[in-house]
Amino acid sequence: MQNKNKTVIRSMDLLNLFLAHTKLSMNDMIRLSGIPKSSVHRMIGSLTDMGLLHRDQDGLYSLGLLFLQFGNLVAERLDIRHVAAPEMQRLRDDIGEAVHLAVRDGDSSMYVEKLDTDHPVRLYTKIGRRAPLYAGASSRILLAFMPKEEQDRYLDEIEPEPIGIGTIVSKPLLREALARSQASGYSFSRSELENYTAELSAPVFDHTGTMVAGLSIAGPEGRFGEDCLPRLIGKVKQAAYDISLKLGYAGPPPLLDSP
Repeated sequence: MQNKNKTVIRSMDLLNLFLAHTKLSMNDMIRLSGIPKSSVHRMIGSLTDMGLLHRDQDGLYSLGLLFLQFGNLVAERLDIRHVAAPEMQRLRDDIGEAVHLAVRDGDSSMYVEKLDTDHPVRLYTKIGRRAPLYAGASSRILLAFMPKEEQDRYLDEIEPEPIGIGTIVSKPLLREALARSQASGYSFSRSELENYTAELSAPVFDHTGTMVAGLSIAGPEGRFGEDCLPRLIGKVKQAAYDISLKLGYAGPPPLLDSP
């Protein structure tokens, strides 16, 4: 049983390489993974036979079409995407900025839905993008409203590192930002994941009152000036609340006059 677990873990290590690389040779996988050649050769054969990897005519490997099938099934069965879609559309059409829906995945946030903007100058993001929970508004709103014990555990264990010029790397400042988000019902970030960009996020709750996602808008920093922030905050909080209502949430409506 132990050997089987080790093989599965190593196979996953190989597949994870394709999160950052479109195609890899066997030698690339050996070099990047640090796994012995004989083991890599054996695992590649099994993964290819199962349809998890595809080998092209040049001998390079990429993720197999089976991942597309699984990915479509996950997307179809993630009900919150379908529930949120109409409100995300209305929000995007109203304010003209990209709209994202993010969920927690372990110690990271991940975009599970996105609606782009028609602006010629825009922030390029994609579904599946991950970020640490301490960085960026859509990540930090998830951290702010997670159970207190889990939040404390996470904050005790992490060592924040700068990603953009505005990333909060001080734990005391991070705790202050989380407290502000809890009190105000939204999170705002500037240049935390990408320089000169801004993101504004509000929590989405389900019928039990549990936070299940973060709804956010994002774009170039210049379009999130102090003069327009109150309006944007109100729009995002209202849209997140409307999604929450569709999920059965029975809590009070948000305060929309946030400074």
